[in-house]
Parts: sequence; structure tokens; C-alpha cells
Amino acid sequence: MTVPTEPVDLLTGWPNPALLPAPDLLRSATTVLTTPAIANPGLLYGPDEGYEPLRVHVAKWLGAFYRPHHSITPRRICITGGASQSLAGILQVFTDPVYTRNIFQVDPTYHLAGRMFDDAGFASKVRRVPEDDQGIDLDYLENALRAAEEKAVAENNTEPKIKPPRPWRKIYKYLIYAVPTFSNPATKIMSLDHRERLVRLARQYDALLVTDDVYDMLQWSASSGGKLMEPDRACVARLVDVDGYLDGGPVDEWGHAISNGSFSKLLGPGVRTGWVEGSEKVAFGASQVGSSRSGGAPSHFCSTIIDQLLPTGILDNHIRNVLQPAYAERYHLLLSAVQEHLVPLGVTVAQASTTVAGGYFIWITLPSPLLAAAVVVRAQKEENLRLAPGTQFQVQGDPEVANDRFASHIRLCFAWAEPRHLTEGVRRLARVLKRSLE
Repeated sequence: MTVPTEPVDLLTGWPNPALLPAPDLLRSATTVLTTPAIANPGLLYGPDEGYEPLRVHVAKWLGAFYRPHHSITPRRICITGGASQSLAGILQVFTDPVYTRNIFQVDPTYHLAGRMFDDAGFASKVRRVPEDDQGIDLDYLENALRAAEEKAVAENNTEPKIKPPRPWRKIYKYLIYAVPTFSNPATKIMSLDHRERLVRLARQYDALLVTDDVYDMLQWSASSGGKLMEPDRACVARLVDVDGYLDGGPVDEWGHAISNGSFSKLLGPGVRTGWVEGSEKVAFGASQVGSSRSGGAPSHFCSTIIDQLLPTGILDNHIRNVLQPAYAERYHLLLSAVQEHLVPLGVTVAQASTTVAGGYFIWITLPSPLLAAAVVVRAQKEENLRLAPGTQFQVQGDPEVANDRFASHIRLCFAWAEPRHLTEGVRRLARVLKRSLE
């Protein structure tokens, strides 16, 4: 057996550099650096809440895409250093490692979120919530919330123990983390019905819903060659928008949902710039994390560069004319190859919707008795093919569940590899599966 010399990577969940708008960023940076009125304040610390023009333009841009019932004002936006930094800051401001009973994660999950929960003191308090066909098993979650609340009452855990009161923060009893649209890794889209019920549960148990809404604009028709009727509009309302309208709106001035956004999938992870959107109280609270109070908003200078791309329509054109068609082509190439080469071997494919697809990934299940961990090792050794085993995306630390829930699953990423590598990678995987089944 000859091992291919050219590597194929279907593991890395990064955007391909060829799809990133470097020329647009260069022109924008030149404008900023040659305009003292922008460059001089842009090179200083900046306000805690972030570069004001970007907050204004992000609010308008999000409003045009999500079209929520309520108006998105700049005061609902806090500029951040990207979705990961945002999540860490949210944990610092809005949770207490004693009073906050549990962190719930939809399972399977974005695998690197767990380190942030660990760093915030929740290693022993992380719990899973299984997915169902509509994105989250709400009966399971409700039972878990009820049990956790009974335990807290029995332990007299009635107020924050570590963090004293501050006017810019509210300590929530629970935090629920999810990627509700084109989830990483399973590509599920949480239904609107489930989102509404989830918001009601969050209000009932005083939970903060934190959602990574980072893939929402990367959407296309689920059928090859088809077109979405409204590619410039979100396929379902965000949880923060549901909290804005459901049953008359938020139950208090804080609300129970935060949308965690990022330019990483649109302009490049290296820009290290994102935003959180929530109630005005929550957005301001997010800006008051100690590192921002000390140094100002993260990515302040990058914010001035990115800001040039929004009111001009450059970012929208890049999403519509470059990212959506390029990722749609890659998605359908990979899916077609899976259906041709893997499905006949007993592999099954998770598809979130018959009308809309999106994100970065395809989630497959291997036939019994194959285990993904062994297949991944053989693929690397025998075919020079990198893959991500499903166990990598299990919620870690939940003592009530086994750690082999996704032992037969593999996540395939179509964003990083060149299009010519997608079909080749699947052919290599098929060869591994055939040898493993012999």
C-alpha cells in the first residue's frame, strides 16, 4: 500500500485564506492610516464598549439581516475580541462559580468552549443537553434544571458567594451555551418552536442563554443548484431576538439571552474582532469586564478598519458574492462525494434541513462496528488524511453520562481544504473504511 504524499485536511475548522478579503482590508487600512481623524484615536485605548462608529454600523447591519421585532440600537452592542474572548468575558461578569449552579452545553458541542468553563471555575458543574431533531432536547433540559434547583434549595445556595454586587452585572443561576444555527459539529438548526420554549425555560430558571451566532450568514440552498429565496435574511430568529418579542418581551431590564458574534468566519480569525448583542444592561455589563476597563475595548484599531467595510456594502458583497457561493460549492462537492463513496458502505449523514444548509461542517456516522478513533488514526497513517473523531465534540465533565456517545461519528470540514481535495479526501476515507470492514 502506497501512502499518498499530498496531505488532505478535513479536520481544520478554519476559513480558507483564498476566501478572505485581503485586498478590501488593505484598502480599508490605508484609508484609516491616512486619515488622522480616524487613525489617531484608533491607535489609543478606545472606549470600553468599543469603537462607536462600528457599534452603529453593526447594529444597522444586524438589523437588516435578522429583521427582529425590536430595533437593534448601538447601545445593545459591545465590541469584543471575537466569540471566544466574548464567552470568557461573559463568564467573568455574569456568573459566580458557587451561586451559578450549572453550565449546560448542547451535546455534541464546540469542543474548545469547555476550557473557558474550566477556567471560570465550572469544571465540576458542566452538564450536557442532548440534541434532538429540532436542535435541543428540552424535556431533558427542563428535568435537569428542576433537579439542579432542588439541590440548590437544599444547600441554601440563594445568593452569589464569590462576587459582590455591582451595578453593571447580574449573576445568573445557570448558563446555557449553544450554537443554534448550523451548529458545530452536527450542523443542526434549532427550530423556532424550540427556541421559544428554551427562552421560557431560561426565564423560569433565571438562566443566561449564550449562543455563538457565527455561521448564520453562511447559508445556501440545501439542494445542489438551488437558490435560497432570501439569502440575505436569517433562516430563523436568534434566541436574543426571541427574548425580545416573546410574551411581551424580556421579564426584566437584563433579559436572558446574549448573541455572540464574530467577524472570524467572514473576514478572517486574525482580525480578532466580534461583538455581543443583548439588552442595553447586558451589553454595558459585558464592556465592564476588568480587562476592558483597564485597556479599553479589545481590537480597537482593527475595529476602525472593519468599520470601513460595513456602510460601503463591501462586507455584504463579499458574503453574497464570494463566501456563500464558494462554501455552497464546497458543501455540495463534499456531500456528493459522501453520498457516492461512503453511503454505500453504511455511512449515514446528518442533514439539518431540506431547504437551507450552511456553516462549515458535515457530520457523519460510521457503520457498526467501526469506531471513529481507530478510523482517524488509520486515515492519517495510511492515507495522509486528517479527520476529527466525534468523541472530540462530547461535552466533557458531566459525571452522569458515558464518554463514548459519539464514538462512531466523524466531523468533516469543507471550509479549509481546496475544492479538489474534498472528493479526494472522501475517496481516501472510503478506502480506509473498506479495509477496516474486511
